Amino acid sequence: MDRDNRSQIEIPAVSGLISSMAEQLRNQLGERLTDACIIGVHTGGTWVAQDLHRELQNMNPLGELNISFYRDDFTQIGLHPQVTPSHLPFEVDEQLIILVDDVLFTGRTIRAALNEIFDYGRPEQVILAVLVDRNSHELPIQADIIGTQINVEYAQQIKLCKIAHETNSDHDYMELTVK
Repeated sequence: MDRDNRSQIEIPAVSGLISSMAEQLRNQLGERLTDACIIGVHTGGTWVAQDLHRELQNMNPLGELNISFYRDDFTQIGLHPQVTPSHLPFEVDEQLIILVDDVLFTGRTIRAALNEIFDYGRPEQVILAVLVDRNSHELPIQADIIGTQINVEYAQQIKLCKIAHETNSDHDYMELTVK
Protein backbone atom coordinates (compact mmCIF):
# COMPACT_ATOMS: atom_id res chain seq x y z
CA MET A 1 0.00 0.00 0.00
CA ASP A 2 1.31 3.44 -0.86
CA ARG A 3 1.84 5.19 2.47
CA ASP A 4 2.14 8.59 0.78
CA ASN A 5 -1.57 8.53 -0.10
CA ARG A 6 -2.72 8.00 3.49
CA SER A 7 -4.21 10.85 5.44
CA GLN A 8 -2.29 12.16 8.38
CA ILE A 9 -5.03 11.20 10.82
CA GLU A 10 -4.06 9.78 14.19
CA ILE A 11 -5.56 6.31 14.39
CA PRO A 12 -5.49 4.42 17.68
CA ALA A 13 -4.18 0.84 17.88
CA VAL A 14 -6.86 -1.70 17.01
CA SER A 15 -6.07 -3.91 20.02
CA GLY A 16 -6.75 -1.00 22.37
CA LEU A 17 -10.03 -0.23 20.61
CA ILE A 18 -11.16 -3.85 20.95
CA SER A 19 -10.29 -3.80 24.66
CA SER A 20 -12.35 -0.63 25.04
CA MET A 21 -15.28 -2.23 23.20
CA ALA A 22 -15.07 -5.29 25.48
CA GLU A 23 -15.14 -3.06 28.56
CA GLN A 24 -18.16 -1.14 27.20
CA LEU A 25 -19.98 -4.45 26.62
CA ARG A 26 -19.15 -5.68 30.14
CA ASN A 27 -20.51 -2.43 31.60
CA GLN A 28 -23.64 -2.39 29.45
CA LEU A 29 -24.60 -6.07 29.66
CA GLY A 30 -23.17 -7.25 32.98
CA GLU A 31 -24.02 -10.91 33.60
CA ARG A 32 -26.14 -11.05 30.43
CA LEU A 33 -22.86 -11.03 28.49
CA THR A 34 -22.37 -14.75 29.19
CA ASP A 35 -25.57 -15.53 27.24
CA ALA A 36 -24.74 -13.28 24.29
CA CYS A 37 -23.89 -14.66 20.85
CA ILE A 38 -21.40 -12.67 18.80
CA ILE A 39 -21.78 -12.34 15.02
CA GLY A 40 -19.18 -10.68 12.78
CA VAL A 41 -19.97 -9.17 9.39
CA HIS A 42 -17.62 -10.66 6.77
CA THR A 43 -14.68 -9.77 6.45
CA GLY A 44 -13.45 -6.97 8.72
CA GLY A 45 -16.29 -7.39 11.20
CA THR A 46 -15.43 -11.07 11.54
CA TRP A 47 -11.82 -10.23 12.42
CA VAL A 48 -12.97 -7.75 15.07
CA ALA A 49 -15.58 -10.24 16.36
CA GLN A 50 -12.93 -12.96 16.71
CA ASP A 51 -10.72 -10.74 18.86
CA LEU A 52 -13.70 -9.44 20.84
CA HIS A 53 -14.94 -13.01 21.38
CA ARG A 54 -11.48 -13.96 22.69
CA GLU A 55 -11.17 -10.84 24.87
CA LEU A 56 -14.61 -11.43 26.43
CA GLN A 57 -13.89 -15.14 26.86
CA ASN A 58 -17.33 -15.78 25.40
CA MET A 59 -18.13 -19.49 25.50
CA ASN A 60 -20.85 -19.40 22.82
CA PRO A 61 -19.85 -20.22 19.25
CA LEU A 62 -18.92 -17.30 17.04
CA GLY A 63 -21.15 -16.50 14.05
CA GLU A 64 -20.26 -14.95 10.69
CA LEU A 65 -22.54 -13.18 8.23
CA ASN A 66 -21.82 -12.73 4.55
CA ILE A 67 -24.35 -10.13 3.47
CA SER A 68 -23.56 -10.29 -0.27
CA PHE A 69 -27.11 -11.35 -1.19
CA TYR A 70 -28.67 -8.70 1.08
CA ARG A 71 -26.87 -5.60 -0.22
CA ASP A 72 -29.07 -2.89 -1.71
CA ASP A 73 -26.48 -2.25 -4.44
CA PHE A 74 -26.37 -5.91 -5.51
CA THR A 75 -27.83 -5.11 -8.94
CA GLN A 76 -25.25 -2.35 -9.49
CA ILE A 77 -22.05 -4.07 -8.37
CA GLY A 78 -22.93 -7.72 -8.92
CA LEU A 79 -21.93 -10.68 -6.83
CA HIS A 80 -18.35 -11.45 -5.86
CA PRO A 81 -17.36 -14.69 -7.63
CA GLN A 82 -16.40 -16.42 -4.37
CA VAL A 83 -19.20 -15.82 -1.91
CA THR A 84 -18.83 -17.80 1.29
CA PRO A 85 -22.04 -18.69 3.11
CA SER A 86 -23.01 -17.22 6.44
CA HIS A 87 -22.38 -19.42 9.45
CA LEU A 88 -24.56 -19.06 12.56
CA PRO A 89 -23.90 -22.12 14.76
CA PHE A 90 -26.68 -21.23 17.22
CA GLU A 91 -30.40 -20.45 17.25
CA VAL A 92 -31.17 -16.78 16.74
CA ASP A 93 -34.69 -16.85 18.24
CA GLU A 94 -34.85 -15.11 21.64
CA GLN A 95 -31.07 -14.70 21.64
CA LEU A 96 -29.05 -11.67 22.73
CA ILE A 97 -26.93 -10.90 19.66
CA ILE A 98 -23.84 -8.70 19.51
CA LEU A 99 -23.46 -7.73 15.85
CA VAL A 100 -19.89 -6.62 15.08
CA ASP A 101 -18.53 -4.71 12.09
CA ASP A 102 -15.29 -2.88 11.45
CA VAL A 103 -16.56 0.48 10.10
CA LEU A 104 -20.02 2.05 10.35
CA PHE A 105 -20.30 4.42 7.41
CA THR A 106 -23.68 4.82 5.69
CA GLY A 107 -25.49 2.13 7.67
CA ARG A 108 -26.34 0.07 4.60
CA THR A 109 -24.12 -2.88 5.56
CA ILE A 110 -25.77 -3.06 8.99
CA ARG A 111 -29.24 -2.84 7.43
CA ALA A 112 -28.35 -5.82 5.23
CA ALA A 113 -26.91 -7.72 8.22
CA LEU A 114 -30.07 -7.14 10.26
CA ASN A 115 -32.20 -8.37 7.36
CA GLU A 116 -30.18 -11.57 7.21
CA ILE A 117 -30.23 -12.11 10.97
CA PHE A 118 -34.04 -11.84 10.95
CA ASP A 119 -34.19 -14.43 8.18
CA TYR A 120 -32.65 -16.83 10.73
CA GLY A 121 -35.09 -15.92 13.50
CA ARG A 122 -36.23 -13.23 15.90
CA PRO A 123 -33.53 -12.25 18.41
CA GLU A 124 -34.36 -10.89 21.85
CA GLN A 125 -32.03 -7.94 21.28
CA VAL A 126 -29.30 -6.88 18.87
CA ILE A 127 -26.41 -4.78 20.17
CA LEU A 128 -24.36 -3.12 17.42
CA ALA A 129 -20.63 -2.91 18.11
CA VAL A 130 -18.31 -1.19 15.62
CA LEU A 131 -14.59 -0.58 15.67
CA VAL A 132 -14.96 2.80 13.89
CA ASP A 133 -17.96 5.09 13.52
CA ARG A 134 -17.51 7.52 10.62
CA ASN A 135 -20.56 9.66 11.50
CA SER A 136 -21.71 9.75 7.86
CA HIS A 137 -24.87 7.70 8.23
CA GLU A 138 -27.45 7.66 5.45
CA LEU A 139 -29.83 5.42 7.38
CA PRO A 140 -31.08 5.83 10.96
CA ILE A 141 -28.63 3.26 12.35
CA GLN A 142 -26.48 4.00 15.39
CA ALA A 143 -23.90 1.83 17.13
CA ASP A 144 -24.34 0.92 20.80
CA ILE A 145 -20.64 0.15 21.28
CA ILE A 146 -17.97 2.22 19.49
CA GLY A 147 -14.22 1.68 19.50
CA THR A 148 -13.52 5.16 18.12
CA GLN A 149 -15.04 7.88 15.97
CA ILE A 150 -13.08 9.15 13.00
CA ASN A 151 -14.30 12.03 10.88
CA VAL A 152 -12.90 11.92 7.35
CA GLU A 153 -13.98 13.26 3.99
CA TYR A 154 -16.87 11.34 2.45
CA ALA A 155 -14.71 10.06 -0.43
CA GLN A 156 -11.99 8.77 1.90
CA GLN A 157 -11.92 5.13 2.96
CA ILE A 158 -11.14 3.64 6.32
CA LYS A 159 -9.81 0.12 5.84
CA LEU A 160 -9.03 -2.61 8.33
CA CYS A 161 -6.12 -4.84 7.31
CA LYS A 162 -5.00 -8.05 8.98
CA ILE A 163 -1.23 -8.35 9.02
CA ALA A 164 0.63 -11.56 9.77
CA HIS A 165 3.13 -11.31 12.58
CA GLU A 166 6.62 -11.79 11.15
CA THR A 167 7.82 -14.31 13.73
CA ASN A 168 4.63 -15.97 14.98
CA SER A 169 1.59 -16.54 12.77
CA ASP A 170 -0.58 -17.15 15.89
CA HIS A 171 -0.30 -13.46 16.70
CA ASP A 172 -1.57 -11.62 13.64
CA TYR A 173 -2.55 -8.04 14.25
CA MET A 174 -4.90 -5.56 12.62
CA GLU A 175 -4.24 -2.04 11.43
CA LEU A 176 -6.61 0.74 10.39
CA THR A 177 -5.66 2.97 7.48
CA VAL A 178 -7.31 6.02 5.93
CA LYS A 179 -6.95 6.68 2.21
